[in-house]
Amino acid sequence: MFEPGGVFYELFGPMAPVLIVGAMAVLLLLLAVSMLFKQRPDPMEKLAAQTRQQKVSKNETLRSGGTRNEKLEKYGAFLEPQDQESYSEIQKKLMQAGYRGRDAVRMFHAAQVILGVLALGLGLAYYYLVLGPENATTQQMVMYILGPGAAGYFLPKYWVSRRAGKRHEEIEDGFPDALDMMLVCVEAGQSLDQSILRVSKEIQSSYRELAYEFQVVSHEIKAGKDKSTVLNDMGERCGVQDISSFVTVLIQAQVFGTSIAEALRVYAGEMRDKRVMRAEEKANKLPTKMTLVTMGLTVPPLLIILVGPSAMGIMKLGSLAG
Repeated sequence: MFEPGGVFYELFGPMAPVLIVGAMAVLLLLLAVSMLFKQRPDPMEKLAAQTRQQKVSKNETLRSGGTRNEKLEKYGAFLEPQDQESYSEIQKKLMQAGYRGRDAVRMFHAAQVILGVLALGLGLAYYYLVLGPENATTQQMVMYILGPGAAGYFLPKYWVSRRAGKRHEEIEDGFPDALDMMLVCVEAGQSLDQSILRVSKEIQSSYRELAYEFQVVSHEIKAGKDKSTVLNDMGERCGVQDISSFVTVLIQAQVFGTSIAEALRVYAGEMRDKRVMRAEEKANKLPTKMTLVTMGLTVPPLLIILVGPSAMGIMKLGSLAG
């Protein structure tokens, strides 16, 4: 289409790709501006939002990381999903990755837009200044212009997924030790609330993310929030199956009136066995992962040692015969 002889080339000349991309960018910009100006706040919704904000407690401020950024407030309609389900899903993923601020969703979408636009600009610069439109095909144009833009747009999502994976691994590694310390505290006569706070202080230097979650639980219980709701919120924030099972065990022990110490003892033993099994699984995967590396480092030198002298002998015989 954009090559000599194509429809767009005949209409707009050699600058056809530039004009098309520029028109698309202007169109997107006008669409975004129209969305910002057309959406007028409903007075009833504004009043309801103010009422909800007044009812926010101190522990909610602790979980959310403070007040909102005023600079991002005016772009909230553009940087936040208007669907409550989508907003909750993105917020949950960011919380599981350790981003708990009230502006986390806005910052996430702002990073996607900024990186996407910057990468798109770099792709355009490379295509027109280095590669040259005359020497490139349509496929190359799409690859060098839209490819970096898509990579920049999805880079924050990849970063959040990696961050969430590392956080989950840290929580899983520290959870058995935290259960053992919690069991000692409960058997020493402390309540569950006191033991959670004490364990959070003890593991602060080793497992910071798990300690933070225990601190949030302790503060929310002190604020008067229902213990079952607090524990369920912790399992949702962590996103780890072991935490969710632990929350279920504690809730069942509280509902049926069984001993919390006995439940902690049994579950702590299971968590220690599970941690050993995870370590054994990683150890069993290691030989398979090392196979290609071992072959790549040992086979070429071995071939040189075995085949090298024969090759040299054949070359000498060929030279003598010639």
